[in-house]
Amino acid sequence: MLDAKAHWENVYATKAATQVSWYQSHPHLSLEWIRATGIAFDEPIMDVGGGASTLVDDLLDAGYANITVLDISSKALEVARARLGERAPRVNWLEADVTHAQLPREHFAVWHDRAVFHFLTDALARKKYVDTVRDAVKIGGHVIVASFALDSPEMCSGLQVQRYDAESMHATFGHAFRLISSQRENHQTPWGSEQKFIYCYCRREKTRA
Repeated sequence: MLDAKAHWENVYATKAATQVSWYQSHPHLSLEWIRATGIAFDEPIMDVGGGASTLVDDLLDAGYANITVLDISSKALEVARARLGERAPRVNWLEADVTHAQLPREHFAVWHDRAVFHFLTDALARKKYVDTVRDAVKIGGHVIVASFALDSPEMCSGLQVQRYDAESMHATFGHAFRLISSQRENHQTPWGSEQKFIYCYCRREKTRA
């Protein structure tokens, strides 16, 4: 069985970035939620699993100037860098497994993840992810995570997924985060099928040591 990195390297080696099921020409809902946080344009944003996503293009177009894109796949990051061309050096590119990534403590004003968290079907991996978010996002920072909803398919890209509603996702993140809002999205894949996503928006709370 392929490990996670090998799996995603193979996906981007064998499929165009526009032909993966989660592709969006413009991730309007993600951009809308990031804008709604009201952060300054120079505050740090983390896009987890951003890989080949066009969100980074739209963030740069909108004026955001402190963006980190993290992905486990070097090939996915190469796609985005090539697409951005001369703008690519304006982005911090980080090839890493988010559950093992070494990130600056209480640094990010926004943590955005569309379609990574639901691939963490192992409880320990989910705990490591949540611990990473808690440590890397500043107190009062914004956390936007989108995953497959409860009525979405059980598999994606050949892998089992963990499906959520707003309550179960917030329960997984725990008391260090305050759920502010949630929203469903009916995503159309490039071949016309439907995937139902749940977006959850939380704030990083101050917790006792």
